[in-house]
Amino acid sequence: MRIPAWTPEQKHQPQDLVDAILARRGGEFINLDLALLWSEPVARGWNVYLKNIRTGLPTSRRLCELGICTVALLTGAQYEYHHHAPDFLTAGGTQAELDALNRIVQGDACQPVVDAALGDIERLVVQYAAQMTRKVTVEDGLFAALKARFTNTELVELTAAIATYNMVARFLVALHVSPEGETPR
Repeated sequence: MRIPAWTPEQKHQPQDLVDAILARRGGEFINLDLALLWSEPVARGWNVYLKNIRTGLPTSRRLCELGICTVALLTGAQYEYHHHAPDFLTAGGTQAELDALNRIVQGDACQPVVDAALGDIERLVVQYAAQMTRKVTVEDGLFAALKARFTNTELVELTAAIATYNMVARFLVALHVSPEGETPR
């Protein structure tokens, strides 16, 4: 990391915050937490908001994770992909779909996606995440196709997941947060 990993000796944080993050993470901090904990307001808000985005949405976890993996690959956020590709698989995605996603992002994922390993809705989600990430604006035709497949609530939640992980990617990449167990760059 470009900054030192947080320790309680270097910067005291309230115990309720430390405990909440540890509870969300299953008892151990990840490298991202060790960057966030330098700021109490950032760490506190992040923990609550990201918990809801990651696990509190009724919208398809598999499709949200597909969008998140798309963002990670397009932004070079290796840390994000390292954590979310397994979540995509756990949510019912396949390795063939991840392989297809890796092929797609090598080209222009903002254009209609063509890969037999992905179904119609998965291709739309990848294209949507790509346009949100690369162009920021989303073409009307693509949004109309999504609107025909998703409820308004699902559209809001999918959009929030993709937008949120664009923020996360930028944080991770700017601070050079490395996946746990890997040598920092």
